[in-house]
Amino acid sequence: MKFKSLLMGVCLMGLASSVNSAASQAVEAAKTGSVLANSVKSMEGTPVELSKYEGKVLLVVNVASKCGYTSQYSGMQEIYTKYKEKGLEVLGFPCNQFGGQEPGSNKDIQEFCSSKYKVTFDMFDKIDVNGANASPFYKQLTAVDAKPKGSGKVGWNFEKFLINKKGEVIARFPSSAAPDGKEVIAAIEKALAE
Repeated sequence: MKFKSLLMGVCLMGLASSVNSAASQAVEAAKTGSVLANSVKSMEGTPVELSKYEGKVLLVVNVASKCGYTSQYSGMQEIYTKYKEKGLEVLGFPCNQFGGQEPGSNKDIQEFCSSKYKVTFDMFDKIDVNGANASPFYKQLTAVDAKPKGSGKVGWNFEKFLINKKGEVIARFPSSAAPDGKEVIAAIEKALAE
């Protein structure tokens, strides 16, 4: 009986080790793989393959309509207008996880962005960026230790991820970093030049 228990314990330890190894490999793949392998939904609910942005530099931002940083929509639109011909795309992902500051429907969000900030860059379906229901795209983004902010969960609305032409996360900026600020612009211009 003791031998059977011991054998079962060894088997369970082996299984746990395999699961941990697979989880580690998945995290490592997320850190090194292209984030453009993901699919997201448009504001209208249709699937969008992020591979369509291959060869572009992306600024990905989780946005909200009722946040102290909401005015950053202006800076996002400004840099999109200035750099889109050079290969920049700005992607907005509405999220209601921080203070309930994005309570509206996709239609409400679209109307707000269009009328108040004249947004012409791509906006997507409202998502979770943290937790069990987080978008796989955001799980991959947050797994990367990208400076200056590093890896880990999104802290608030308007965090920014910069993705190079190969689909690699190369920078992550906190909410307080203005999209049209010197640090973000310098990183965008460097990525566009590569």
